[in-house]
Amino acid sequence: MAERFSSGEAQYWPNYGSTATTTVSNSPISSFFHQLRSHSPTSSQLFGFLALFISTGILLFLLGVSVTAAVLGFIVFLPLIIISSPIWIPVFVVVGGFLTVSGFLVGTVALVSWTYRYFRGMHPVGSNQMDYARSRIYDTASHVKDYAREYGGYFHGRAKDAAPGA
Repeated sequence: MAERFSSGEAQYWPNYGSTATTTVSNSPISSFFHQLRSHSPTSSQLFGFLALFISTGILLFLLGVSVTAAVLGFIVFLPLIIISSPIWIPVFVVVGGFLTVSGFLVGTVALVSWTYRYFRGMHPVGSNQMDYARSRIYDTASHVKDYAREYGGYFHGRAKDAAPGA
């Protein structure tokens, strides 16, 4: 393929292997390859994509193996599960009830212990937040009480003016 250069259309692109410059024609193919080369990923990006594809492939393979093993195990043990279901249902109910009662018991003991330490002045974890909340509630209640005293009399007096005979 013959390349044609006119004096005004010649472009010079650096040759990265040496200090010399080469001329590149303005043909659509060469400009396409130049744009393709300028937008190509770097070697670190290529290694990143390669690592991403490899790790994704490994994870998909492990997911497939896990799902296949679970389905085959369910199929193999389904007759045993069906035959022994009269045993499993009460076992689940008893174990679930035991865990529920144990959880409530542990929660109650923790609550009683925290409350005892709080009222004895031992400053358990979170007592600062409790004191802050109590002071905020007290301050808000006193502001509301003062506001009601100030404006309650105003409204009470206005009601007498509106209905003097009542």
